[in-house]
Amino acid sequence: MAHTRRVVCLPRAEKLEHMTLIAILIGTIAAGVGSVWLAALLSFAMLARFTQHMLSLAAGALMATAFMHLLPEAFESQASAHDLFALLLGGLVFFFLLDKAELWHHGHEHHHGGHDDHGHGHAHPHAHHSAHHHTQDSPRSGGWAVLAGDSVHAFGDGILIASAFLADMQLGVVAALAVLAHEVPHHMGDLVVLRATSGTQRAALIKVSLAGTVTALGGVLGYFLLSSFDDFLPYFLVAASSSFVYVALADLIPQLQKRLSLRETAAQVSWLVAGIALVSLVSGLAHAH
Repeated sequence: MAHTRRVVCLPRAEKLEHMTLIAILIGTIAAGVGSVWLAALLSFAMLARFTQHMLSLAAGALMATAFMHLLPEAFESQASAHDLFALLLGGLVFFFLLDKAELWHHGHEHHHGGHDDHGHGHAHPHAHHSAHHHTQDSPRSGGWAVLAGDSVHAFGDGILIASAFLADMQLGVVAALAVLAHEVPHHMGDLVVLRATSGTQRAALIKVSLAGTVTALGGVLGYFLLSSFDDFLPYFLVAASSSFVYVALADLIPQLQKRLSLRETAAQVSWLVAGIALVSLVSGLAHAH
C-alpha cells in the first residue's frame, strides 16, 4: 500500500514542478519582453508625459517588493539573520561600485571622443536623459554594447524571478511585476539609442525584445540550479532585494527629486504610493487564490 501511495504522489509532485517552471517562463517573458513593449508605447506612441509617473510607480513597486515580500520570505528561513543582513549590505555596496564603474567607463569613452554613452552594462535610468542629447552626435555607436548589457542584465533578472517563484508562487508574481516596472524606464533609454543605430523604430523594438527574451533563459537556469540547492534560496532573495532597493533609491528617486513644484511632487508621491499599493494588491490576489 505504501508503494502504491508513493506511485500516486510522484506525478502530483512532478506536475507541481512543471507548473512552477511554466510560471517562471510566463513571468520572465512578461517582465523581459512585456517591459520592452510598454517602454515602446511610452517612447514612440506620444505617451512620453507618463515617463515620470512610470519612474515613481517603479520606485514604489521595487521598494514594496523588497521590504514587504522578498526580505520577509528570506528571514523566515533557517538562514542566519546576521548573514542575510551582511549580504544585503554587501549587495548595496556591490551595485554602488558597479554603478561607479559604469559611470567611469562612460566618462572614459566620452573623454576619448566617442559619444558612446550607453556602452555600459546595466544602462541605468539616470543615464537615459543624456541619451536624447548624444544619440544625434554619434548615431552609429553604442547599439550592440547596449544590447549586450541588456542581455546580461535580463539574464540576472531571470534568475532572481526564478528564485522568487521557487520560494512561493505569489512571491514570484510580485517579483516579476517589480522587474517589469523598473525595466520600463531602463528600456526607454535603450530604445532611443537603438532607434538611432538601427534607423527604424521597428528594428530597435525587435532587437531590444530579443535581448529581453534572455530573461527567460535566466529563469530556466535559475529553476534547475536553485531546485538542487534549496539552502541558497534565501540568499538569492536577499540579493534580489539589494538590487531592487539600490535601483529605487539610487536611480529612480533621485530623478524624481528634480521636480520640485507642489503639484508635481503630489503627483509623484501618489504614483509612488500606487506602486506600493499595486504590489500589495497583486500579492493579496495571489494569496486569495
